[in-house]
Amino acid sequence: METWEFGRTVRRWRDRVSPEAAGVPAGRRRRAAGLRREELAALAGISADYLTRLEQGRATAPSAQVVEALARALRLADAERDLLYTLAGHATPGRDVVPSRITPSVRRLLDRLSYTPVVVYDASWTLVLANAPYDALMGDTTSWTGLERNAVWRNVTRMPTRVVHSPREQEEHEARLVAALRLTASQYPADLGLRRLVADLLTSERFAELWHDEASPPVPDPSRHKTVDHPAAGLITLDCDTLIVAQDDLRITVYTAEPGTEDADRLALALVVGTQSMSS
Repeated sequence: METWEFGRTVRRWRDRVSPEAAGVPAGRRRRAAGLRREELAALAGISADYLTRLEQGRATAPSAQVVEALARALRLADAERDLLYTLAGHATPGRDVVPSRITPSVRRLLDRLSYTPVVVYDASWTLVLANAPYDALMGDTTSWTGLERNAVWRNVTRMPTRVVHSPREQEEHEARLVAALRLTASQYPADLGLRRLVADLLTSERFAELWHDEASPPVPDPSRHKTVDHPAAGLITLDCDTLIVAQDDLRITVYTAEPGTEDADRLALALVVGTQSMSS
């Protein structure tokens, strides 16, 4: 009964979220005011087919990660989020689990940055949210699933990226990420999902090498700048600032350029071209 009610509840709450509130282009031909199924699926980082099965009660065991992603995409209040966990048969995450919750206050902050590239990661460096300007700048993240959503995995396996690093810069960046994940693992020893993530990452020789090399601390990040090679705008050097939401253990990275510079012009071009390509 609860699994069927879970799907019905998701469908009902999907209908009440406007595209504008979710940061989704509304388009001209829309019969409903709420989100389309494929739009919610993209926001939550799951397949539209899986969301269909959830809503129809044919998928009966959504993971806690899927529940949290749906709660975030639906912009649920705390009481509604707790109800969604209950309907899925899960306890609401406690302090011993890496949080990926975006609170309403943080959501309001992100809404004010809706025209600035912003990406949010949890303490395991798993992608929580990337806004449309970030996708326009860095490439579409909506199709990423599983390990693809983890920045440590993407870096140690050298997955394609628009960020420009020299070989040494890349190695140092990987070392910093792995050291940060090791610290997270020590802070959340009871998190089974985090344990599975580390086990999966250990299949990478590069990760295993860094993970077991505790005697060598990572090199501090010498710069807050990042260079992006955008296919339409070319090389763009941006200020890259990461803000920590201490209580929720989130990392919010914001990309900006100094006004009036060539990099600001290139960033503006990248956002226009990238947004158009994603909405076409």
